[in-house]
Amino acid sequence: MSKDLDETHAEFYAAFEAGDLDRMSAVWAGGPHAAAVSCVHPGWDMLRGREEVLRSWALIMANTTYIQFVLTDVETDVYGDHAVVTCKENVLTADEDTETGFLAAGSIVATKIFVRDGGEWRLLLHHGSPILNPVEEE
Repeated sequence: MSKDLDETHAEFYAAFEAGDLDRMSAVWAGGPHAAAVSCVHPGWDMLRGREEVLRSWALIMANTTYIQFVLTDVETDVYGDHAVVTCKENVLTADEDTETGFLAAGSIVATKIFVRDGGEWRLLLHHGSPILNPVEEE
């Protein structure tokens, strides 16, 4: 993975963990690509357009007390000015507003498409799909 693509991919998660909408906004493509920006959060319908996608991140971050990602199975393929990054997001969340500090964990398979925008990699599409309770092998 080229360094700037790797940094952009990492910044997506850093922005989410920090709950920083400005940082998250900077990761996503704009300009001529703004209308093509798309996102599918686990369990949501497809969101299209930069404004709608960023509105969804604002809502999610405003309602997320704590979140941490450990990425595994990261695979990257670059095709000229486009790149596809897939990974498994191992997610840990907590809610400090509850008496027990509720803690939850889960896994999501994520696919991202990046586009080179003004010489820098920017996120064009993010699709997350939850991994439901895997069947244990006997």
